[in-house]
Amino acid sequence: MTVPYHPPVKRSVEVAGHRTSISLEPLFWDMLRDAAREDGVPLNALVARIDAERIGAPSPPGLAGAVRLWLAARLRREASPAPAGPDPAGDQ
Repeated sequence: MTVPYHPPVKRSVEVAGHRTSISLEPLFWDMLRDAAREDGVPLNALVARIDAERIGAPSPPGLAGAVRLWLAARLRREASPAPAGPDPAGDQ
C-alpha cells in the first residue's frame, strides 16, 4: 500500500459553540469523516466528543494530536479480534 504523503490541511470546526481550526493530513480528515458517518454524528459532534475525552486526560495533548490518537485507537479496536469466550481447556 502506498502511503498518501501530504502536508496537513487546516480546517475549521465548531467545538462547544466555539470555532477553532485543526490541521490534519488529508488521510486523517478522510478517516475522521468516515468515523463520523459510521457513528451517525456530524463531524463537529465527533470532534467535540474527542475534545471532551482529551480534556479529561491526565496530560491532554493538543486537539489535532488527540484526533490522530483517537483515530489510531479506533483502528486498533477494529483490528483486534473479538474477545473469545472461556477457553474450554481452561488455559488462561
